[in-house]
Amino acid sequence: MTDKISAVFEQAGCEGTLCVQSLDGGAEVAVRADQQAVLASVSKVLIALEAESCFADGRLDPGERVTLGAVGRTPGPTGISLLQDDVVLSLRDMVVLMLTISDNHTTDELLRRIGVDAVNAMAARLGLTSTVLESDLQTMLDSIGQDIGRADWADALAWSAGASADEMARADERLLSSRALDPAKGTRGTPRDLVRLLRLIWTDQAGPAAACERVRGIMAKQLTRHRIAAGFRRPVQVAAKSGSLIGVVRNEIGVISYPDGRKYAAAVFTRSRPGADEFAINAAIGSATARAVAALREEGA
Repeated sequence: MTDKISAVFEQAGCEGTLCVQSLDGGAEVAVRADQQAVLASVSKVLIALEAESCFADGRLDPGERVTLGAVGRTPGPTGISLLQDDVVLSLRDMVVLMLTISDNHTTDELLRRIGVDAVNAMAARLGLTSTVLESDLQTMLDSIGQDIGRADWADALAWSAGASADEMARADERLLSSRALDPAKGTRGTPRDLVRLLRLIWTDQAGPAAACERVRGIMAKQLTRHRIAAGFRRPVQVAAKSGSLIGVVRNEIGVISYPDGRKYAAAVFTRSRPGADEFAINAAIGSATARAVAALREEGA
């Protein structure tokens, strides 16, 4: 089975790692499941869990309304980052935007409230021994700009608008060795760690029950449905969080729930060169997960 799953990634033109476990952890299918990988926006599940735990135990008021100014927003392809005017949101609604459309600015606003150190302390407490959040997203993006030879992320974007094909090709080569894309230096984890996180959330062991319930419910509403969810059909349900970074990293973690009550936690991380076939890699994430779940179900797990 693992050879067949590895072949799915190879045919899609990417490297892939995977861990799929029954929700009780009694059985698994794994492909390099202890290999560290860049998390990208998958890390937002950790941030959401810590934020919701703060709400549940009274450290933060979930209804507190915050004005997010139009200037200085964390860049991103969706959500608040695209808007031109000030926005007023409650802290709990920031969690919704962070998990459903992977909003970058609300992620950084929540991180300013709870702290990177608190998220890492929570990960350690939950036994996620290979998982580290290195910084907020703005800092990470600026490091990419610096590593390809520009002052920061904004400077890199401005430069790329007028760069030649040869200049972009050289930048892509430097990009591959950037700190943010290095599993030893960037925000990182392993498939096995992230599956453990999901299992703890789905069994109310990751934090206050109310916090776990909120994270589960919001993940079920994620807009992205072309990765893990693409491998399954209704009435099977998928609650997930995707993560992508600079056309190189494409990941997703999630829980697949069957009508018979059996559930499976999955984490799939992929890496490719810039310009790889995004549609093929997204489909491979769904196909690889479906193969692993099918194998577990055949075993009765």
